Amino acid sequence: MNRNSEVRNHKVWVGVDIGGTKTAIVLSAEPPAILSRIEFPTLPEQGPERAVELIKRHIRELVSSHHVGNGQIAAIGVSCGGPLDRISGVVQSPPNLSTWVDVPITSILGTEFETECRLENDANAGAVAEHRFGAGQGTQHMVFLTMGTGMGAGVIADGRLYRGASDLAGEIGHVRLTRSGPIGHNKAGSVEGWASGAGMAAIARGEITAAIRRGKNSSIVAHFHTHQTITAKEIALAAEQGDRLAKQIVRTTGKRLGEALAILVDVLNPERIVIGGLAMRFGESLLAPARIAMTREALAPAVRDCRIVPAALGEQIGDVAAICVAMGC
Repeated sequence: MNRNSEVRNHKVWVGVDIGGTKTAIVLSAEPPAILSRIEFPTLPEQGPERAVELIKRHIRELVSSHHVGNGQIAAIGVSCGGPLDRISGVVQSPPNLSTWVDVPITSILGTEFETECRLENDANAGAVAEHRFGAGQGTQHMVFLTMGTGMGAGVIADGRLYRGASDLAGEIGHVRLTRSGPIGHNKAGSVEGWASGAGMAAIARGEITAAIRRGKNSSIVAHFHTHQTITAKEIALAAEQGDRLAKQIVRTTGKRLGEALAILVDVLNPERIVIGGLAMRFGESLLAPARIAMTREALAPAVRDCRIVPAALGEQIGDVAAICVAMGC
């Protein structure tokens, strides 16, 4: 019996992971396994209409290719960066989707496919995915950090997702670490400003400018001279190749990350903090200085009981997170 014939007799979940760069649509009959996946560029500058039509078209393609009949879609889950209104299912112009102003995504998809559709912040969805299927399995108290272009967190307390009174629990990126510094979450010196992909790039630009003034050269200085831009991915590559300036930038980011982890450890006392994004790319070169700073700053008993680990779902985390939203976070 092939997969398609098996799916004919079972409910399936559809996941939609909407990001500023790309949007992915996935189908699952036995989560976290993914049956099929389609990805396309989101192109937010073109507005939401194009992307929403593509989401609908690709959901039809996926269910058709697996002979999923009417009534077999158990639910559709949409994972997206905030701000959003989870209850009413409306995307409210996130920074990476600025043209998506009050898009009623769950109403659109729920009506189109005659099934329940749920919406969730991507950090919360990622926390549930890692708790159920990844590095957070077996824990009762866990924090998941997105640590991508921006910085957000999802909190698992007593084995359940904790949202807070306004659905804003976990906004660690907005917390101010220093009186001045890189800007993130519209706040200078914030955790997002210091310890995100965009934050690392901002730190790098400052360090590269200082290196140029001192007449020092390195591979990332040369790269910046040529392209007038630098990204966390390029810093990672340079650090892997032994570039001393790149390695220093990674240590600086790790130290600031550790200071943010200390706040989470002192306030929430988690068993585990699972970090996605940059932690998966940089590994111990980022996490080792973070642990040192966290140990210095946080209460010793809380540090002793908390492990800091990279996300286990890797590049699949967005897909699994969207399926978890469909299943009900």
